[in-house]
Amino acid sequence: MKILLAVDGSSYTKKMLAYLAAHEMFSPKNEYTAFTAQLMLPSQARAALGKELVAKYYEDEGQRIMNPVHKFLERQGVKAKGVWKTGNAGELIAKLAEADKFDLVVMGSHGRGALANLVVGSVATKVLASCTVPVLIVR
Repeated sequence: MKILLAVDGSSYTKKMLAYLAAHEMFSPKNEYTAFTAQLMLPSQARAALGKELVAKYYEDEGQRIMNPVHKFLERQGVKAKGVWKTGNAGELIAKLAEADKFDLVVMGSHGRGALANLVVGSVATKVLASCTVPVLIVR
């Protein structure tokens, strides 16, 4: 099974990973990709900082989120590819899931965003609305 793990470094990402580790579907036999999306810096900030510094910032942020995820997965005997992009998280997760033909998307119900829906976070809502791949949301 090809599984996309949507991660953002929040406590819900940790809960999602703990949930997976406790269930049979979590197996080294599956193929995992951990994915995180970052909001783009405002255009004025990008222009003032320059391409190299902005690229370094995105790289550092991606690594900051991915490193703990990879360490956790390795302790469970699982290897995962790490991918990060800039843009709207919900749209990017749905597009990646479909383009790379994942069998399942797994994500936490909420993330780090300041705005939160009452039952399910805005990114999870966007993924559910725009993704044809099955989605497992862990509360």
